[in-house]
Amino acid sequence: MMFLKALKKVRSILVVIPLVLLSFMMSSYVDSYFEISKNLDIFITLFKELNLYYVDDTQPGDLVEKGIDGMLESLDPYTTFIPESDIEDYRFMTTGQYGGIGALIRKKDSLIVVAEPYEDFPAMKAGLLAGDIILEVNGKSTEGKSTSDISEVLKGQPQTEVKVKIQRFGEDKPQEVSIVREEIQIKSVPYSGMLNDEVGYVNLSSFTDNCSQDVKAAVEELKGKGMKKLILDLRGNPGGLLKEAVSLSNLFVPKGELIVSTKGKVQEWNKDYTATQQPLDKDMPLAVLVNSGSASASEIVSGVIQDLDRGVVIGQRSYGKGLVQTTRPLSYNSQLKVTTAKYYIPSGRCIQALDYSNRNEDGSVGKVPDSLITQYATKAGRPVFDGGGINPDVELEPRKLSEVAFNLGMKMLYFDYATEYRYKNPTIAATKDFRVSDEMYEDFTKWLEAKEFDYTTDSERMMEKLKEVAEEEKYFGRIEGEYTALLDKVKHNKVHDLDEFKDEVKDLLRGELISRYYHQKGRIEAMLEEDPEVNKALEILSDASEYKRILSDTSLKE
Repeated sequence: MMFLKALKKVRSILVVIPLVLLSFMMSSYVDSYFEISKNLDIFITLFKELNLYYVDDTQPGDLVEKGIDGMLESLDPYTTFIPESDIEDYRFMTTGQYGGIGALIRKKDSLIVVAEPYEDFPAMKAGLLAGDIILEVNGKSTEGKSTSDISEVLKGQPQTEVKVKIQRFGEDKPQEVSIVREEIQIKSVPYSGMLNDEVGYVNLSSFTDNCSQDVKAAVEELKGKGMKKLILDLRGNPGGLLKEAVSLSNLFVPKGELIVSTKGKVQEWNKDYTATQQPLDKDMPLAVLVNSGSASASEIVSGVIQDLDRGVVIGQRSYGKGLVQTTRPLSYNSQLKVTTAKYYIPSGRCIQALDYSNRNEDGSVGKVPDSLITQYATKAGRPVFDGGGINPDVELEPRKLSEVAFNLGMKMLYFDYATEYRYKNPTIAATKDFRVSDEMYEDFTKWLEAKEFDYTTDSERMMEKLKEVAEEEKYFGRIEGEYTALLDKVKHNKVHDLDEFKDEVKDLLRGELISRYYHQKGRIEAMLEEDPEVNKALEILSDASEYKRILSDTSLKE
């Protein structure tokens, strides 16, 4: 009897526990629903009163959009509202496609200029050249307009016409050019080629639709030319579609391997992505190049290659975006791009570097603290870490341009010189043979004498800061003589700097000049020759023992 009473008591407890849990969950749900309902009601009534009684006329659409932006700003920069007017721009980001003329434009002082007509697209077919000044579009002046304003007008439905009035260097009168818009598909692989008899190179600029197939086609073509080793360049690649990162990884890792997992609040959306196809090549020596501009899908691919010890990652620490976005439809053809999960690569780590869920007291976002960074291991047991992007197996210092070389680019002086050079020289030698000779460089420096440009070096900035602090602390009077003497020594001299950093300036000028004749492909090919990451990759891929050593090194790097 006592046993039966005890059994009945246990049964009654087992019935009560789920009821208590259900009651708690319902209470939590009701509380949450009430909070949402209450605050929406407050927002609606506030919005109504504001529009009725505010002293000046309001723009309801602008007010709501600002309210939405303010709300989303408190989350992370990837959760964004996409109004109907911006849907085409979003489509371009994910597909690389848009209707237009196929040209990059930029602002130069108050002018809108063609920076680069894309190869084989309408702008180039119509004869537009880099350096052409756009005066009018469809009869309307570009004066006072931004590049986004003009870009919006140049875009449009394929097979429609747009009239552009341009002023070309060396020509007295403007000319009007009629351009028929086309569906523009920006190439995700702007360049691929052989760097020597054995090593091929593929540059991937973005993870848009079918980019993995573009890489596959490029690799197959290079293998047909004798490629036995590959450099995959993901530097500056901001990422894109998750499915393309999975498909691209699958080109190099065996079928069945885990590539990435996504985990978020909605558990039904959590998913493991594995390699579903036989790889294109699972054994070919591989080097992947990354830098601080490599983000999201780029980090998935480089992280997979690293975690599975499939290849050597070279360059600088990547950006550190381990968040996944999903697009949700809203009313009136608008959309919400919302962060729904974090992604985890094969070692189990998430590379997200910035902690948006725990902001600092001032609202700023901090990096994941060292105390929360966890060590993981690659398939071969090499130590890797979460919370800070992909740390390369071979880390190189980023290339830092001298102030003179950098500022010549910022002030578009390479660009302007190339415009004039192209007018005077209809052809140049092939990319691999063309060099900026000493005579040409001397011509460039003489040309610069008539141009207004100046810059401030880091040393000069530090000297100015020293003076400012010394004056605040009333010490400057004591050191003024020494300060002036030191400033004279560190103060830059443009003529001296153009000689001191001659090779650097020559290299950048060569790339700009080549782009006028051989376009984006030519520029990339030219810049590869003096590229430190590419040269390091060539060095490692040429040394089989060093390549294997890196992929089997289980020591913890300091």
